[in-house]
Amino acid sequence: MRLDRELACQEVVELVTSYLDDALSAEDRERFEEHLVFCDGCQNYLAQMRETIAVTGRSQLEPLPAALETQLLEAFRYWRSA
Repeated sequence: MRLDRELACQEVVELVTSYLDDALSAEDRERFEEHLVFCDGCQNYLAQMRETIAVTGRSQLEPLPAALETQLLEAFRYWRSA
């Protein structure tokens, strides 16, 4: 993605995953980081995303009971078809 202007907060939100995955071009990464210098809200959002990734990486998931898994899958199938 080539960005030719300053980023808006919504664009930062949309690009945060690519930023964290180091998937932005050097130019786009520079624009992203430039926005962060001036925007406390986006700085906080990025920090929250980093913390979420760290916490979910440490969490231990327990398997769902088979009946609950079946019930959830049925609910999602219904939701998608609705």
